[in-house]
Amino acid sequence: MIWRLCLLYLAGGLGAVRAGPVKWSGKTADRVARREDVNVLMYGVIQLGESINNVYKSTEGKVANILLTLNEHERALEQLREQTAQAGEVEIQIKRVIELLQDQTFKQESQTKMTEGQLADIEREEAVLWTKVKSLEAHLNSTTPTIIKELLERATFNASILKGLQHLTHFQKQLIDNHAEQLWKLQRMSEAL
Repeated sequence: MIWRLCLLYLAGGLGAVRAGPVKWSGKTADRVARREDVNVLMYGVIQLGESINNVYKSTEGKVANILLTLNEHERALEQLREQTAQAGEVEIQIKRVIELLQDQTFKQESQTKMTEGQLADIEREEAVLWTKVKSLEAHLNSTTPTIIKELLERATFNASILKGLQHLTHFQKQLIDNHAEQLWKLQRMSEAL
């Protein structure tokens, strides 16, 4: 293709030389001068062809590099799209887990409040019972020791139930604290996304 351009340029150059008025004197010096002009033109055409060829090759290399770079950028962009989609899915899952933990925490707090209320009622009953036991103990000290034993056993039994409820309340409070800590960590993770 470059050689065609060179020949076309050469033909145009030769045509320009012929197109002008030429005076033949028949002398050899005129013909030599014309050949020198043609040689200069040919040399120029060859240099132009080589320059065009070099430009073509370098342009072709640059275009190939640009295409490679574009392909790399497209791959990187596709990977970013996939990572963004995955991050969106993870964020949705984290939000669902947070909602579940919040629901569980709310239920456990409600249960703990209810248990604390029951515990307070039992403590009041125990206090009333101990008051009755002490007053009856003083009254029945002389009459029937078996009744006092039964009342003491009953008070001991109620005390053990009270301790069990206290342990249960403490355990539920620990569960609530653990859930609150997990919820806090998940919220921090979702904020980091």
